[in-house]
Amino acid sequence: MTFSLDQGRQLQDRFGRSKHKLRISITDRCNMRCHYCMPEDPAWLPRSQILSFEQLLRLAGLFVRELGIRSIRITGGEPLLRKGAVDFIAALQALRAEGLERVSLTSNATLLERHAAGLKAAGLDDINISLDAMNPTLFERMTKSPLEPVLRGILAAREAGLAIKLNAVVIRDENEQEILPLVAWAREHGLPLRFIEFMPLDGKGGWRPERVVPEAEIIARLQQRYAVAALPRTREPARYYLLDGDYRIGVISTVSNPFCASCDRVRLTATGKIFPCLFSPRGVDLKHALRAGASDAELIARIRAAVWHKGKGFVDVAGYVQRDATMHTLGG
Repeated sequence: MTFSLDQGRQLQDRFGRSKHKLRISITDRCNMRCHYCMPEDPAWLPRSQILSFEQLLRLAGLFVRELGIRSIRITGGEPLLRKGAVDFIAALQALRAEGLERVSLTSNATLLERHAAGLKAAGLDDINISLDAMNPTLFERMTKSPLEPVLRGILAAREAGLAIKLNAVVIRDENEQEILPLVAWAREHGLPLRFIEFMPLDGKGGWRPERVVPEAEIIARLQQRYAVAALPRTREPARYYLLDGDYRIGVISTVSNPFCASCDRVRLTATGKIFPCLFSPRGVDLKHALRAGASDAELIARIRAAVWHKGKGFVDVAGYVQRDATMHTLGG
């Protein structure tokens, strides 16, 4: 079915950027403790503050039917920790008749060995998986979790037929030595890999510019072993390169080469806040209006206003931005 998007249903900000992709965080809980994402001892949100799946489905429907969203990614925390996550993904499939084209998931893979087949059956198209090191000791130091269940989960997802992208956050003096081992493992298993510059989205404001390993340095490290050729730039956040003519890797260089001018994403947290940008200092609340009986038109007006006032993005940010949400609640 070919779906035509009319001009009146586009969701735009004041800089003329149209939004086609929605990230929905369904939980703040995670079974890892990656310091670049969350505090070491997080205070989990009580269930009463989290939107129900019925409420999330209502909002997702508005985004698709009325605001032109064509892709939804389910995030967390670790989304598979929330009971009913697979059923929620199955329920989203009804929106394909309204214009939804893709349903994706971001995960740490620890629960994929159990859920991969069910996710495929539920209609999930693809999954992004965090993998920051191949050295088991380093991986456990970074995540407070063992590596082996993650690798088993990745391979289970591949066996289930899910499209996979691996994401690795690179942090100076921590895991930059893992760039080549990560490429070797991903290439051996035929899995796409993207490196991500360390961004100021951590739980305790520990980000520093000097801890960023910029895109140019990542490529220089790859050139120590591979012939690296840049590929033409697309509208995706990653810049892509071909290694030895047969393996493609990406680099998301938010800090050294921001892609804000082409950003087409908006985020909805599990507590019902709209974050038009990862670097928005605060979210716009939908939960209270939703629970107070707001009409669809009222909710749509709130969403449009929140997105309209979106800033330029990281290009406006100097260093760490204090916010009322960290990466584990905003979603990847």
